[in-house]
Amino acid sequence: MPKVWDRPFLRKHHNHHHHQKRRSLVFSTMFSNASSNSEETSSPEEEQTEHVERRLPNGDFYTGEWRGGWPHGTGKYLWVDGCMYEGEWRRGRATGRGKFLWPSGATYEGEFSNGFMEGFGTYTSCSDDTYWGNWSQNLKHGHGKKSFPTGDYYDGEWVYGFQEGYGKYVWKNGNDYSGEWKAGAFHGQGLLVWANGNRYEGGWKDGLPNGNGTFKWADGSTYVGCWSMENGVFQQQGAYYPSADSSLPTTRDPESYFTTGRSEFEVCPGDVLSVMPSSKKLWTRGHSKSVISFANFDDDLDAEVCPVTPMMRWPPSEIKRQGETISKGHRNYELMLNLQLGIRHAVGKQSAATSLDLKPSAFDPKEKFWTRFPPEGSKRTPPHQSIEFRWKDYCPMVFRTLRKLFKVDPGDYMLSICGNEALRELSSPGKSGSFFYLTNDDKYMIKTMKKSEVKVLLKMLPAYYNHVRAFENTLVTKFFSLHCVKLVGATQRKVRFVIMGNLFCCEYPIHRRFDLKGSSHGRTTDKPETEIDETTTLKDLDLNFIFRLQKSWFQEFFRQVERDSDFLEQERIMDYSLLVGVHFLPDNDTEKRSNGAPLSEDSDLTRWSTIKLGVNMPAKVEEIVRRAGTESPLIGEPAGEFHDVILYFGIIDILQDYDISKKLEHAYKSMQYDPTSISAVDPKLYSKRFCEFIFRVFTEEV
Repeated sequence: MPKVWDRPFLRKHHNHHHHQKRRSLVFSTMFSNASSNSEETSSPEEEQTEHVERRLPNGDFYTGEWRGGWPHGTGKYLWVDGCMYEGEWRRGRATGRGKFLWPSGATYEGEFSNGFMEGFGTYTSCSDDTYWGNWSQNLKHGHGKKSFPTGDYYDGEWVYGFQEGYGKYVWKNGNDYSGEWKAGAFHGQGLLVWANGNRYEGGWKDGLPNGNGTFKWADGSTYVGCWSMENGVFQQQGAYYPSADSSLPTTRDPESYFTTGRSEFEVCPGDVLSVMPSSKKLWTRGHSKSVISFANFDDDLDAEVCPVTPMMRWPPSEIKRQGETISKGHRNYELMLNLQLGIRHAVGKQSAATSLDLKPSAFDPKEKFWTRFPPEGSKRTPPHQSIEFRWKDYCPMVFRTLRKLFKVDPGDYMLSICGNEALRELSSPGKSGSFFYLTNDDKYMIKTMKKSEVKVLLKMLPAYYNHVRAFENTLVTKFFSLHCVKLVGATQRKVRFVIMGNLFCCEYPIHRRFDLKGSSHGRTTDKPETEIDETTTLKDLDLNFIFRLQKSWFQEFFRQVERDSDFLEQERIMDYSLLVGVHFLPDNDTEKRSNGAPLSEDSDLTRWSTIKLGVNMPAKVEEIVRRAGTESPLIGEPAGEFHDVILYFGIIDILQDYDISKKLEHAYKSMQYDPTSISAVDPKLYSKRFCEFIFRVFTEEV
């Protein structure tokens, strides 16, 4: 199988001198590291700064300070499409104070980091709406103020481009809202005051009243009630209390203020950036061993234009798909037909979840239902060509609501699992003996389960539901349903399985994957180096990187890993791990690729809008050098070799509790190995060790 990058990059104990130093001639972390040999070019700090002024062969223009083969200091870069950056540079990246201008007339002036709008800055669009405030990864993030072209104004908190947290919005017509926000809509507790003196104070959800609230008219009359949205229809129940001074003592209904009058308090959607500053590339030209500096451009404009040879090669045009297609004749063909029939029946008969609030009875382990599927069909089931089987749904109301919470459309869910495309079985069972299956679109993973695992999941289900509901960015595995197929006749066996989200159903091909626990015993791959490829799951002692996250992302990562590990510790869970997928970006090419094909700029902008913790996360990896012969998960010495990457990660294998078998395993292995090096340890110690290790592997970018 073709490897995704050159062999030196794969070595667990690589020789640092085998790597060439790369020099960045790109605008952001996404397009870094066109380079020259480290022996031929010294660092920028050792080079003398000069001032250059050159028109580039592709029509771009640069003027400013230059050091060590790249813009370094202050300078101005004008792209042929009319975009311009003027400000501070560091090693070829906009870093510090600067100003970016779009051809439309829009401007951003403020702080940059590695090519991104990062820190405090002011953005003014071509339609004159203006934002003053904090930014992260090109998105409004933190406290900020924004004036809209409609005359509206917002002052409050933002989270990655949307109003979220506490904020105040004032409309041009005099209405104003003060309260909590989520994803750009009123959400939580808040007060809406109309210009005519009417006011509503209470709960909100997705921009409409939700829960308990009070509507008060300007004359003092009051309506106290409970508000909700049921099946797309706005509902309210309450009582009207007229004011003693009211000129209208008869009952009044505030419903019209929130339906037909809703346009009076709609939030202006704001602008959308047509081009992100970090997506703009610098014109580069070089050969395999050197970079031609801007000072040479005018001397040799007819020379061949070619990219610097990158350290890593692009993956092949078609990435190998994991697993074996389950077609007729496969040993598990009948089982998969049973599974698909059962899912189609179970999901199809359920109505959509209308509320996220569940009664305790919904979590009762006895809340399960058997359905018989004879081949000839029945009153409740369709005829089919498989053998007769029985089907069981565990806690269907809970899992239906979890799918709603995880924003899974029922139709898409059924189509992914039960459509015309076959499922795929991964080549070998996991350590637990479970088999794994993938849907054709890679969205869902189906895992067969032992009875003990089912018991653990059902026991932890109430706490799990509360946890994932409370923390939208949780990294723990997403569970979508839990079922059992009982084959009748001569076979007489039960197969239990859970449907989960596939962490690596992602836009970019995964080049390297790591399963990290923080233990060292047995934590290395058993494959020889020549057989390691993009489908190999490497372990703690195979790790040769430190992952560096942008500051705000690292802080969120730190908080969420602690929350998730605390939850697992409380549920007496151990042996879980952080699964990390790494997509390496090319060192000197600004075109990102999906499955080997170039992505358009529009697609790239769409990807930026879908960044969340553990998904589509831009980051850096720094290579580390391990001390040969050590059997320790401790991180080796940083090698100073950085690469731009996209990361995907989540906490998996969360169904192993610290039962008697694990206690015995711990006692047995402790007599042979260092007790701190083995996986089977008490959940409290496991959580502590896991967090300490992960927070050494993941650090804040400096």
